[in-house]
Amino acid sequence: MKNVLYATTALIATAGVASAEINFSGFARFGLGYEEDRTSDVQNFTAGGASAGTTTVDTDETILVSRFRLNIDVNAETDGGVEFSGRVRLQADEDSGTGEANEAGLNGARFSVIYGGLRVDAGNVAGAFDNLPNYFGVEPGLEEFIGQYSGVDYSFLEYSSTGSGSNAVFFQYAVGDFAFGASYDQQTVALGGVAQDADRWDVSVSYTFDNITAALAYGESDLVFGTESLTVFTLGAEFGDFFGTLFLADDDVLNADRDGTAYGVSASYKIGSATTLTFAYGDGTGADDLEQYGIGVVYDLGGGTSLRGGIGQSERGLASDSTLQADFGVLFNF
Repeated sequence: MKNVLYATTALIATAGVASAEINFSGFARFGLGYEEDRTSDVQNFTAGGASAGTTTVDTDETILVSRFRLNIDVNAETDGGVEFSGRVRLQADEDSGTGEANEAGLNGARFSVIYGGLRVDAGNVAGAFDNLPNYFGVEPGLEEFIGQYSGVDYSFLEYSSTGSGSNAVFFQYAVGDFAFGASYDQQTVALGGVAQDADRWDVSVSYTFDNITAALAYGESDLVFGTESLTVFTLGAEFGDFFGTLFLADDDVLNADRDGTAYGVSASYKIGSATTLTFAYGDGTGADDLEQYGIGVVYDLGGGTSLRGGIGQSERGLASDSTLQADFGVLFNF
């Protein structure tokens, strides 16, 4: 990989852009994943062998899970110290319903301008919630399938690893221990043939003091039949081998059964030189909010490689059954 980087940098330098570079980074993971009562849409056939479209059936509860992610970053810096960068991501995952392999594909591009504490992203961007410190907290499992944010039903602006994403703008300014962020996603839909705005925006602020970080974010989305909003407060703290987060949110969504307060906690604790235990819990006050809880373990093998696994439960409020999920495998960074 180093030889590829050196060769690429040398090629760019000979083209007369000595301050530009291309970097590759990412990770890969693979292992076994279990999901209770796993189902999927599969191809359906008649008794005579003719295709009859697709139908939903029970599939294997234990499958081979995998992900390969390669980030491709290009960077150039002006004589005045302004940095310009672009990123695309190549990613391949398994089909979570059947366990079959999916094709790898490039996502939408993200462009950035960085100067001092100011950063502006355009294109396939992560919004203020997606960038909020400790929003995701600690997520147990190889696939990180349990989250403290499970009670949130508001759809905010997220970076897309496998699709084009939203063509939006994200702004962040950091000075000292303070950081301020904001994003705007302009969209247009139609109602009865008449154009309607469907814009999304959000803002955030965070402050770090010693080993504690507090963050607050608010966002709104214009929908055809109303407006939805989300307010999130997070708190994260590190004390030696222990790291923990608190999560509290209020999502005002059109679905009354999923409207209300979301809350959660997560933590990790290093119990030895190589072993870390993880935990997360999330729920909400809405009648149909998603409750999740689970534990996990990470064993560091060195060199950016680790064994990871987890077990957890998920239950949608109005559903009659809960779903048990577990996984185990290896992850390595490059």
